[in-house]
Amino acid sequence: MTLLLINELSLPLQHPVLKFMVILVIILFAPILFNKIKIPHILGLIIAGAIIGPFGINLLERDGSIILSGTAGLLYIMFLAGLEIDMGDLKKNSKKSIVFGLLTFAIPMLLGIFAGVFLMDFTMPTSILIGSMFASHTLITYPVVTKLDVVKNRAVVITVGGTIITVTLGLLVLAVIIGMQSGEVNAHFWTRLSVSILIFSAIVLLLFPIVGRWFFKKFSDSVSQYIFVLVMVFLGAVLAQAAGIESIIGAFLAGLSLNRLIPVTSPLMNRISFVGNAIFIPFFLISVGMLVDYRAFFTDLHTLYVAAILSITATFSKYIPAILTRRLYKFTPDEGSLMFGLSNAQAAATLAAVLVGYNVITGYTPDGSPIRLLNESVLNGTIIMILITCTIASIVTQKAALNISLAETANPEPQDRDSSEQILIPVKYSETIDELINLSSLLKSKSNLDGLYALNVINNSTSNENDLKRAHELLDKAVKSASSVDIRLNKLLRYDVNVINAITSVVREQNISDLVVSLHTKKGITDSFLGKLTEGVLTRNNVTTFVYKASQPISTIKRHILVIPRNAELEIGFPFWLLKVWNIARNSGAILEIYGQEKNLTLIKEVLAKHPVEAQFRYFDDWDDFLILSREIRDDDNLIIVMAREKSLSYHTSMERIPHYLRKYFENQSFILIFPMQTGVISDMNDTFTNPSMLEPIGKFDEMGKTISRIFKRK
Repeated sequence: MTLLLINELSLPLQHPVLKFMVILVIILFAPILFNKIKIPHILGLIIAGAIIGPFGINLLERDGSIILSGTAGLLYIMFLAGLEIDMGDLKKNSKKSIVFGLLTFAIPMLLGIFAGVFLMDFTMPTSILIGSMFASHTLITYPVVTKLDVVKNRAVVITVGGTIITVTLGLLVLAVIIGMQSGEVNAHFWTRLSVSILIFSAIVLLLFPIVGRWFFKKFSDSVSQYIFVLVMVFLGAVLAQAAGIESIIGAFLAGLSLNRLIPVTSPLMNRISFVGNAIFIPFFLISVGMLVDYRAFFTDLHTLYVAAILSITATFSKYIPAILTRRLYKFTPDEGSLMFGLSNAQAAATLAAVLVGYNVITGYTPDGSPIRLLNESVLNGTIIMILITCTIASIVTQKAALNISLAETANPEPQDRDSSEQILIPVKYSETIDELINLSSLLKSKSNLDGLYALNVINNSTSNENDLKRAHELLDKAVKSASSVDIRLNKLLRYDVNVINAITSVVREQNISDLVVSLHTKKGITDSFLGKLTEGVLTRNNVTTFVYKASQPISTIKRHILVIPRNAELEIGFPFWLLKVWNIARNSGAILEIYGQEKNLTLIKEVLAKHPVEAQFRYFDDWDDFLILSREIRDDDNLIIVMAREKSLSYHTSMERIPHYLRKYFENQSFILIFPMQTGVISDMNDTFTNPSMLEPIGKFDEMGKTISRIFKRK
């Protein structure tokens, strides 16, 4: 037994439990230790990998398990990049992404060929292959922008979009060069490659969303959903390899295909980010560090020369496109630095290219030694280049992302107690709690850290111990559901003979700004519903009220159809409910289709021009013929109707028939009825808003526009 234990503890470690424990200890302590000396945690994990790796103290060898975990981590990074990117911003910046992608491919390619031919005296095929290595890059520093919450910055969006272009082109060049060496580049080669890529792209981008939406509708179990996501990631990677391109492209496209199905505020996204940042991505960074052979600095001067040329060329060839793009589109210096930091790191694709080139034998020397397309000096020099570029990328990205994050949070707008966001969720049905929390997580603004309340009311005249137990169970379930998306939910329990009285008391006590009410899916909405709601909550509380019925998970919604009545823009609550709808569209990633009349559409267009989400606008002003909208509603749409209190500016008598229409013609549709604040004066608003005639012309960004702008800054 003792001899067995000694063998297990010999270096490199072989015992699987010990190996895993060592890696977990590194993941835990390396970022802490290196942060103390101002080294980014990503670089710290790479250095830690170099120390424990086969070229360091040889504590662990880079065996199949490390390679597998590292590969999974790389795919995870690319998947997260596709999943977290804002599709509206990506479409908006698609031309800029293409420009940057082509620049960050062409410039490194040309400089790589020049360095290979004139500085290292390589053949043209070898020099082209080196150029393709420079052209591609790995988003190794992407976790930094995620941690600092700047993933939606335009520089990040453009760089991520450009990455897929340059990596694809770089790997295609690699495939062509290898094919030329084996004599396979012909018409059949190009036809097969083109067809396979088209089939692969169609499957991932068209079929994956359909399968994903079906799965998320049928299976609500959190574990099953997470495993399904992993399956889709690796399936995309496998399909990419089968198509003849690199697996990381498949993982990225899988993220894009599931982007709209996994909102950034959803429990599933929280789990995906947590597991990736805690396990998969650190494994990849450690595995990259284990490739670094520091001995090359001391044993071979030619390797040092090659490494210096590769590192300098790779760095400047990525710096130039970032600077050109920044100046072309007038980005800030920090945004230009962020683009450079994200695109400078050479790792996975570069390593794949050099290993493929090293394994290609083009001939033999007289003594029988193989002549390789890329020799050992390039192989070792590339490993050093990976370390240097990752170091530079980590430092630059950390500094630029931190500056951008600080700039975005600088000079916060003052918030009055009256206008602060406090969301109340009365919970009555266990079946509706999860969807109520999911909707509230989409509604809430980013600055709202603890302003969510769950309320259960017990009738104090008929209650018993079972009622109290059930109330606590409902509230505990709500807290658990909120914690899955990192939301702190405050529990409230009230005894009252009247539910409306209890809600009214809580609204006043907690200064509630928004009320989210559910309809039981099976019970639905009745003709008398609006009357009871008006007599109850709406007449006693001037807060924005959302009445929600979920026929399917809100994450599976394709479009939010927003219907706005005439004069809605004249109501005092207009900017507040508009911000909430904006939050829904922004956080869910679904398309927002807005139906209204000219004045409110004009104002909303001005708002969305400054705070863009993917939106479409349709003229609609005939509430007497409300059912005409039924032609436009499709499966997987969520209908959002802005209502009004009776005798208010935007009230229409046809609103009384809305419950009947919803029950008869939209029975299987998810919907949200919004009742805005419509009376009273908000403390920080100008008295102008109590006099609608003074709000003309609404088409200008006047006092109402300024108020909207101020409120949106707190989003």
